[in-house]
Amino acid sequence: MDNPVTMVLDFPLSIVVAVPLLSFLLSFFAILWLIKIKADWVLDQPNERSLHLAPVSRIGGLGLLSGVIVSWLCFSIAIPDSILMGIGMLMVISLADDVRRVPVWCRLMVHAVVAISFSIGFLSDAYGWGVMLLMAVAVIWMSNLYNFMDGSDGLAGGMAVIGFGIYGWLAYAAGNNDFAAVNFSLAAAALAFLIHNFYPARIFMGDVGSIPLGYLAAVIGVLGWLDHLWSLWVPVLIFSPFIADATVTLMKRVFQGKRIWQAHREHYYQRMVQSGLGHKDTALVAYGLMLAAGASAVWANAQDVALQVRIVAVWGCVYLALMVLSDRSQKIPPDRG
Repeated sequence: MDNPVTMVLDFPLSIVVAVPLLSFLLSFFAILWLIKIKADWVLDQPNERSLHLAPVSRIGGLGLLSGVIVSWLCFSIAIPDSILMGIGMLMVISLADDVRRVPVWCRLMVHAVVAISFSIGFLSDAYGWGVMLLMAVAVIWMSNLYNFMDGSDGLAGGMAVIGFGIYGWLAYAAGNNDFAAVNFSLAAAALAFLIHNFYPARIFMGDVGSIPLGYLAAVIGVLGWLDHLWSLWVPVLIFSPFIADATVTLMKRVFQGKRIWQAHREHYYQRMVQSGLGHKDTALVAYGLMLAAGASAVWANAQDVALQVRIVAVWGCVYLALMVLSDRSQKIPPDRG
């Protein structure tokens, strides 16, 4: 199989600017249109588990990803067909869930098919079934945890801007302008979304945006690793604020015998909002944490793997300390889930 990253056409440096610019403009106006149509059938109604007080449209991710995909097509960026199909399948099942709830087993089946297809397609030539299975599980988890973390104004959009922006910078620094353009276009579209989503949000990303973005965060991380742009620890560091919150919260719910697939308000970012910090300040604090983790990932990428592992361990201790402090200072609202 051709190298998954260098399958992108060899464009000059200007493509690193042109593709993201088009992606930003298309996404910005597509999302603006979605806000203006005020479709009743995609409104996220406030409930006891949400953090918003008024109905808000929840299909902003449709405009975000449409802008990205159209910009790729306009510049003939040769993204592997299997990844485009994966994005498409996840968008379809997620949009269906946004419009009319889809059973959990059905959604997870599609997530599994997409993740396993990616793992087999890109890892089977050089790695055994153990690695392929581990990667498939990682892709499924990343897709879903990104969705779990999309519950406060500006949070998931900011993570996408920072995360894919750092991917793009690392690719650009390594001399791979084509792969940099792919990532910068995702960051640019996320920035266009963030303008509409930052507190007070006029539109939400919805599953149609968060699930595919989580998928892309995982698969692009793997593709960069396969092309020796970074080690596998670098994507973990970049997206560690989301990974830590979602993983620990899920584990706590499992140990408490709660249904892990049911919506709740027990994530640490949700508790920050409820504690009085609010959406805006929670997002700003999260941005600082994301930028710090991302900066350490950029620095760690030039170090040996042993040092990278130690840096990940240090960040793990930081997150654990923050969570312990949060648990001691806040009471989790009652939840029967």
